[in-house]
Amino acid sequence: MDKKYIKEIVNFALNEDIASGDITSNLIINDKQNISFEVIAKSEMILCGLDFFYESLLSIDKNITINSNYKDGDIIKKNDIFISGNGNAKAILAGERVGLNLLQYLSAISTKTNKFVKAVEQYNVEILDTRKILPFYRLAAKYAVKIGGGKNHRICLDDQILIKDNHITAAGGIKEALEKCQESSLIKEIECENIQQVKEALQNKVDIIMLDNMSISEITKAVKLINKKVKIEASGNINIENVQEIAKTGVDYISVGAITHSVKAADISLNLKFN
Repeated sequence: MDKKYIKEIVNFALNEDIASGDITSNLIINDKQNISFEVIAKSEMILCGLDFFYESLLSIDKNITINSNYKDGDIIKKNDIFISGNGNAKAILAGERVGLNLLQYLSAISTKTNKFVKAVEQYNVEILDTRKILPFYRLAAKYAVKIGGGKNHRICLDDQILIKDNHITAAGGIKEALEKCQESSLIKEIECENIQQVKEALQNKVDIIMLDNMSISEITKAVKLINKKVKIEASGNINIENVQEIAKTGVDYISVGAITHSVKAADISLNLKFN
């Protein structure tokens, strides 16, 4: 990840969290007191966010020592100690929460993404993310998706053309919407909610057809109808229980909003030992 971006995220988070100072630590802990710490995984996960954790502590005190034999993308087993270190107690306590929050959030995304990727690995299909991500954390979340083995869809709105239902309504129809986009050299994708719309899309120049919230039987019909003329993306209400069945239909991509918008933070604990 870009170091400047990591610093920006961490600095914003630390300023938000610390505000005018860590009142509790300032009252209780001596300025020169040191501590050692260990970061432990409470469940198995795909590690992501190490640089964010490092930055959360080192931006407060560059003399803190942090050690890890792991890298982003590694499998961390339950009860593994995957980070350790020591340094000024006040500095470590000030950066601890931000560092853990980012580590837990990003590792959760990479872990959940990997579950979807593993579920469909026998099929020729890619798991994609969406733009359903908390503002300000998009690049970090999409990085975590890649660490988990997924692929990024659009990073932002200027990456490619994606004509959705509201665009179709505004343009007056699928044909009209696609015609207005033909001068652009960008990839053109259009959202279809039924077989009739798929037929209309195929009559016009398009690169990808998104099958939105279709049933398995509808997806199967659409895949047969499209017959590899264009790429196919399945989207809407995708979960770990139905993703394999969708992959079996022969689509090229499956976009899953849940891998970023509704993850449960990875269970990670930081234990302190005062020297």
